[in-house]
Amino acid sequence: MPTEESILQRGLEAFAELGYDHASARELARRLGVSHNFINDRYGSKAAFWRAVMDHALGAQLARLPQVDSGSDDAERLRQIITGFYRAAADTPLIGRVFVDESARDTERLDYLYDRYIVPPLQLMTSSIERLVASGRMAPIPMDVLFFAVIPPVAGMVEGPLARRLGRPGSGSSEQLTATADALATLVVNGLLATGAPACR
Repeated sequence: MPTEESILQRGLEAFAELGYDHASARELARRLGVSHNFINDRYGSKAAFWRAVMDHALGAQLARLPQVDSGSDDAERLRQIITGFYRAAADTPLIGRVFVDESARDTERLDYLYDRYIVPPLQLMTSSIERLVASGRMAPIPMDVLFFAVIPPVAGMVEGPLARRLGRPGSGSSEQLTATADALATLVVNGLLATGAPACR
């Protein structure tokens, strides 16, 4: 019998590759190396298994988010938070693939990912952004615009095949991914702080 760690990791791989709807109970059981009834017997349902898989994966990712230096300038704090989020995504690319697949569907699973994947990094940024706006260093930005400025670039960390077609070296070493995370974060933060950036509604 596979270990719990192995079961949850294989489940994440299956959901990332197939998507929730195409990951049938039979296919999941085959990939996990367990009996057809295992998921229902152990977790109660495929939906409950999906949540267990994501709890396990997201817990590991959130643990990788940085402890931000409270004495830093707000712009530097913002850069540290966004860099940390991108680096964590590089370490756990399958979560990003699940999120991309689920983000176009209005489901309880999207609510679940929103609460656990999106809200934590946004909450880390809120106070710094509020002070930057109050000081005039950043234009007021609605939350939806901020989200689409910060979160979608994470695709640069998780979409390896496309990145290679765009010229990224094929090795995908830890050092390369860290450099990519840093470059993305710098680009995003500089854009948010750009003089003359348009204020939104």
